[in-house]
Amino acid sequence: MSNSRYETYKTYETFETYEKCETYGPACADPVYGGFDAPPADPHSAETLGYGTPGAPVAHDDTYRPAYEVPSLPGVPRQGAHDDGAAPPATGARTTRAEARAAARTGSHRRSARRRKTRYAERPGDGSMRRLLPQALVVAFLAGGTTAFVAKDKAIELNVDGKARTLHTFADDVTELLAEEGVDVGAHDVVAPGPGTELTSGDEVAVHYGRPLRLTLDGQRSEVWTTAHTVEGALRQLGVRQEGAYVSTSRSQRIGREGLALDVRTERAVTIMADGRARTVRTNAATVREAVEEAGITLRGQDTTSVPQGSFPRDGQTVTVLRITGGKEVREEPIPFHVRRTDDPTLFRGTEVVEEAGRPGLRRVTYSLRTVNGVKQKPRRIRSEVVREPRPQVVKVGTKPRPASVQGADHLDWQGLAACESGGRPDAVDSSGTYGGLYQFDTQTWQALGGRGRPQDAPAAEQTYRAKKLYVRRGASPWPHCGGRLRG
Repeated sequence: MSNSRYETYKTYETFETYEKCETYGPACADPVYGGFDAPPADPHSAETLGYGTPGAPVAHDDTYRPAYEVPSLPGVPRQGAHDDGAAPPATGARTTRAEARAAARTGSHRRSARRRKTRYAERPGDGSMRRLLPQALVVAFLAGGTTAFVAKDKAIELNVDGKARTLHTFADDVTELLAEEGVDVGAHDVVAPGPGTELTSGDEVAVHYGRPLRLTLDGQRSEVWTTAHTVEGALRQLGVRQEGAYVSTSRSQRIGREGLALDVRTERAVTIMADGRARTVRTNAATVREAVEEAGITLRGQDTTSVPQGSFPRDGQTVTVLRITGGKEVREEPIPFHVRRTDDPTLFRGTEVVEEAGRPGLRRVTYSLRTVNGVKQKPRRIRSEVVREPRPQVVKVGTKPRPASVQGADHLDWQGLAACESGGRPDAVDSSGTYGGLYQFDTQTWQALGGRGRPQDAPAAEQTYRAKKLYVRRGASPWPHCGGRLRG
């Protein structure tokens, strides 16, 4: 180990000596150039020679010349030529064994120094360029890759439902970023900027989750979605006027992802008309009755309002208070009877005879009497009960064909007689109630002629038929005042 170090030190000395020889020419401590036996033991005690002929003073110009431009000296092979050791001593010179060993070492060092010098002296800069070019290409490749790597990396601030963090990503757009981070976005969630938007370093991406809100706003129920975290924020987001409004929960109440049920009543202007006065109140009442009470109006007894008291008061609505007084009244009312008809072949067709008279029933009805704001209202029936059931009336209807005429009476003016007796009215009855019909029959005479019931109830044709039969029997005497009309 120690010898190697010494040999290295000696090589360095020899190389330095050789460099001096190469620089200053033949005036060098070498047997080839000046006949010296060996280099000085101390390299710092060696004489420094001038450039050119030994002993001649010269100017110190630039002495550097590339190795390939240095001319060959006598006894020294050019660079690239074969060199098998130190140069032989000059002709006639005598050397000792120590001097031969020193010369051999000097030649060996001279060859290694010459190879190093040749390596560095090949065309200026060519060797360096050849060594640096592959390194430069690798550096350039690495630098380009690093630049691309850095360009793809982006610093993004991601805010998910109010929780923000800064991250680095290679995602090209918002959709890729959310997929990388495992952020699921639903139909009611809001992403800003929108999905698919291209990302650049420094961008901010915000995800706001939607929350269902089961909202009852001024009596109207609906389900809406909001991205707000609190009730106050949701109302502001929905554009609900909060001043003076009733909210079923605290405005600072947080809304979870599962949503919230919320009842909101905004402040409204309602006009109450009562006792001849109009009062306008601003209220968030849930019912008309509450709004009336807030106006300082008391409902008593049967008092009510023009709209249902349990209805929701609308903005701008006018509600009238109805002051009601009244009582009850009981009345008895008849129940009409029904008529039941049966066929009778003994009666002429068109003849009806009441076999059993009907009797009306009786109903007891209770009415409510009301006076609204001093005006009487139509009685309203509130209860009814039957006191007596009605009895139906039975009527026989004739089916027998009527005779065409009565011999001996068909040629008379029966129309003139009827006009004189009853004014031509089949149902006419005199003031005493004894006589009736076209020809003013009394009931006894009518039935004696085959009629049924009362004459005024029979058809006009039957009355004329019975009158003709009476004329055949008694002539015109039954009509003392109008009988002369029969003959014109």
